[in-house]
Amino acid sequence: MTVRPAPAPLLIACALGIEHLALRLGDRSGADGPVTVLRTGMGPRAAERSVTRVLADPALAGAVVLATGFCAGLAPGMHPGDLVVAEETRDPRGGTPCVGTELLVKELVRAVPGRTVHTGPLTGSDHVVRGLERADLLATGAIAVDMESAATLLSAVRAGERPVAAVRVVVDAPEHELVRIGTVRGGISAFRVLRSILPAFFEWHRNVLLPRR
Repeated sequence: MTVRPAPAPLLIACALGIEHLALRLGDRSGADGPVTVLRTGMGPRAAERSVTRVLADPALAGAVVLATGFCAGLAPGMHPGDLVVAEETRDPRGGTPCVGTELLVKELVRAVPGRTVHTGPLTGSDHVVRGLERADLLATGAIAVDMESAATLLSAVRAGERPVAAVRVVVDAPEHELVRIGTVRGGISAFRVLRSILPAFFEWHRNVLLPRR
């Protein structure tokens, strides 16, 4: 009888308490192995510190890492509740390629039918992006921006070779600027979407570890 090896753990990293709450309320029944949901704190430095510390634990040394939470959309036509699947994350230190983006898109469409899923580069910032700065970032080719994904994935691959990905929910877009998360319709919509997409993460985790043929 062939014994299936234990799956690598899945580390899901987010920054904010409201993001962490949404993920805690999600359906975990489809998890294929141990899942850790890490609240890193806000900003790239906090994300780097938290992810580096957690991956130093032998129990998580081989973990697959997925960064998630909210983001600001950069492209015209984006709406709160849209999803962004990063093809790569970028910051001033360079880019980190993401793995299994097509699978993530497929599973997200299944998990939240009717929601638009955008793919492209996800850029990092050390501050909240407003106004004309969106256009400057869009001109680099990025489709969305957040403060933690790039630092999270860079820290993860520096700690050891592993599949990484980033999925963000648009909470703020060029025509829909959000002042305070959770107090307007856009924030509530994004929260509900984030709460609904754990099954897509688990399916990605299950399949991204399969041997390539």
